[in-house]
Amino acid sequence: MIEQALVSVENLAFASALRNSTFMYPLVNAGHILGVAMLVGGIVPLDLRLLGLWRNYPVMVFVDVLRITSAIGLGLAVVCGVLLFATAAADYAGSPLFQAKIVLVLLGVLNALILGRVLKQQDIRSLPMEAPMPVALRAGAFLSLAVWISVLVLGRLLGYF
Repeated sequence: MIEQALVSVENLAFASALRNSTFMYPLVNAGHILGVAMLVGGIVPLDLRLLGLWRNYPVMVFVDVLRITSAIGLGLAVVCGVLLFATAAADYAGSPLFQAKIVLVLLGVLNALILGRVLKQQDIRSLPMEAPMPVALRAGAFLSLAVWISVLVLGRLLGYF
């Protein structure tokens, strides 16, 4: 039943048109890559700041700018990713690499939401810039780096297996 639903998704007119298009598939793929670049490009410096790099800069400068960049990147990556998924839904859904990637994306988003709450609860604006971040923030930043780098690796591996 699930297999039939996935094949039905692949047979939708937009999925078939995208799959067979000389220009649209590469553009959607590029959109996915741009979204991932914005997402990870925002998360990595923020996580590194939370882990203690660039202590001469207030952490909230990183949080205020890079959280927005990452959120926009996530939205773009998800929209384009769903379109790419639709072109070969059954194959992707059956891939352990894809399944692991999706689980990690969900974990990464959950971790980001939790980190956002911890940032609001902790009064980090009053901490001296040179002070180390609270342990909960550093642990979340480390987990974030591990998760999003793993998502990148799994996404790249999907093209080869």
